[in-house]
Formats: sequence, C-alpha cells, structure tokens
Amino acid sequence: MAKIWANSGDSHLVEPDDLFEKSLPGSLAARMPRSVKDSDGGWETIHVDGQEFRRRLPRPGRQLTDENGHTVPERAPGANDKEMRLLDLDSEGIWAELIYPSLGMWTSSIRDPELLAAGAQAINDWAIEYQRFSPRYICAATIPFLTVSTAVAEVERAAGLGYHAASLPVTPLVDGDDWHRESWEPLWTALAETGLVIAFHIGSEPHDASTRNGVYYRGPGGALLNYLETTYGGQRAVAKLIAGGVFDRHPSLRAIVSEGGATWGPFIADRLDEAYRQHASAVSPRLRRLPSEYLYENVYASFQHDRSAVAAVTAMGWRNVCWGSDYPHIEGTFGHTQKTLHELVGDLDPATRHRITQGAFQELFPHVPPAPDGGSSLDPLFDAAAR
Repeated sequence: MAKIWANSGDSHLVEPDDLFEKSLPGSLAARMPRSVKDSDGGWETIHVDGQEFRRRLPRPGRQLTDENGHTVPERAPGANDKEMRLLDLDSEGIWAELIYPSLGMWTSSIRDPELLAAGAQAINDWAIEYQRFSPRYICAATIPFLTVSTAVAEVERAAGLGYHAASLPVTPLVDGDDWHRESWEPLWTALAETGLVIAFHIGSEPHDASTRNGVYYRGPGGALLNYLETTYGGQRAVAKLIAGGVFDRHPSLRAIVSEGGATWGPFIADRLDEAYRQHASAVSPRLRRLPSEYLYENVYASFQHDRSAVAAVTAMGWRNVCWGSDYPHIEGTFGHTQKTLHELVGDLDPATRHRITQGAFQELFPHVPPAPDGGSSLDPLFDAAAR
C-alpha cells in the first residue's frame, strides 16, 4: 500500500506543567490555572485567578481511552517531544501540522486582562520555540481576548515572533460582545494586516472552571450528544464573521474550523444566501457579494474520519477542505492514519486527492516545504495562486 502523505489541519500540543512557574513572576504564576489533586484521587481543586473550584475526578477505569484501552499519553508518548513527534509523523505519513495549544480551555475563568495577556505571552514564547524546531510545525498563537487592545497587541507580537495562525475560541466571552459585533474590528484589521490565519477549534466555548468543558447533556446518549454539540460552535463562529461583514471588509482574511467536519459548509452557505435574498429588508450590513462566496473563498475546514467530508469537495464544490489527524487525541487517527486516508481519498483522482491532503493546507500556509512525495501541486487553483 503506497503511503499517502498529508498535512494535518488539526493537531495538538500540551504545555509543560511548570510553564507559568518558570516564565512568569511569582505573583502572576500563582494566579494562573493549576490543579491540586486530593490524596485519595477522588477530587481536585482548580486554582485560577484567585478562584477555587472543586471537581470530581474520573473514577479508576473511567478515563477516556481509545478502542485498545490506551489513554493519550499511552498511545502517543512522544507527542510533546519535538524530535519524537517527527518520528510519529513520519511513520503515519503526516507532513506538516496546524498545532493548537491546550491551556486555552482555562482562559474564560481568568477575569484580569493583564493576567490573561501575560499567560498568553508565556504560552506563545514557549510554543514558538517548538515551532522553530521544524518548519513542519505551525503552532497557533494563543490570543488573550478579554479586551480588544490586549488581543490586538498579542496578534502583532505573535506575528513578529513568526507565528502564522492565531487560535481564537469559537465564542469570545461568557458575558461580552460576540464576534460579529463592531467592537472586534481592530482585531480583524490586525489579523488581516499581519496575515495570520484565524484558527477556530471546535469545543472551545468559554466555560467556568467549576464545570467540565463540553458537557451539555447527561443521561442516556449523553456522550454522543455532547460530541455532536461541540461541532456547532465553529459553524456559528464563521457564520458570524460572514454575516457581520468581516470578510467583506477584509477579503484577504482567512479562517479554518478544525475537527468539525465539512459538509456543514455548503449548507450554511445556502442558508445564509437564502436569508440574504428573501429577508433583504432586514439584512445589515449589506455585503458586496453573496454570503456563500465568502464561505467558499475565505473559510476552510478540517476533518479526520468523516466520509461525508470528501463529498463537500467532490459533489458540493467547497474546495477549502483539508484533512486533519487530531494527533495525539483519542478521536484522532494515530495508529491507523494510512488506513483512514486510503479509505477516504485513495480512490479519488490525483488532483482531488492532493487538494484534500495537501493543497488546501498549502494555501493557508505556503511557507511549509513540500511533502516527501514531491509536493508538486496537482491542484490547478493552487498552481494559479502560486504564479
């Protein structure tokens, strides 16, 4: 079976436990997120920005595992090692990765803008060194979003460090302006001027540290319903940017929704177009183009196992679809990447296969060197853009 090389539009990295302790003044480090587990292993206390929350820990035998019973550290022990990670990627046929930070899940529990800005800087200063180890690593910068000014400042600083993407939550604040509001315009301007790609990862909605992220339903079917629910936030986020005129004002700006599948894109495009035509008297702001045109040109999506995602390209005409490994997470393809890729794209014509596995990703991150299969583009749209 010939190896299919692919770029990943969705991968992850876990920051070291002592990151803040080593990189921030003691007074700030003490207020950053940390967990203290009870000696009996039953509960943990979350400390963050002067707040304390008690949470029950998963009982032994209830940790999330893959089908072989392995946890994330067990299935991919080299995920946080810069050298060992490349060995994993080579064995799986993964070339370059868009890599998301992990500590962002706590940021909505920090109420001090300056503290959040300091934490984001610490994460970004650490992650950029990881990125510099290999051009195959594209780490997404953590952006503090409690105020527009701190967000803009870190976007500009991150671009100066060498970042190519900015990680934003699918909803910015628990109780503040959403992404379609005018107050965020300086952020979109900064992102457009620096060329950073907006990286939305599903399941990144703000939540209080006293609750578990992604738990919307309990009882029968709860696990399946919660997994499904996480996908909607990314769809809403890009719909807000389209409807709010962000791409209309900044046509060079691009966004990717990672791990959320792809067939939702054409559906949202149709739905927004229908509203734009049929409810024209209520639409504000007016756009220079149909909403669907912004989705098809400015918005990208990554998927991992979704059989229907390929049809978004082949049957629905949305060419901004790329594959993602979700390495090293349980939901990802580590250990069976080649089997998955062959099942998904093995029978496609070479140009379409290249578009999904490499071409769409290359449009977002053209600085990445070509994959070992030669990386020669079979995608006429990418060839035209390169010229």
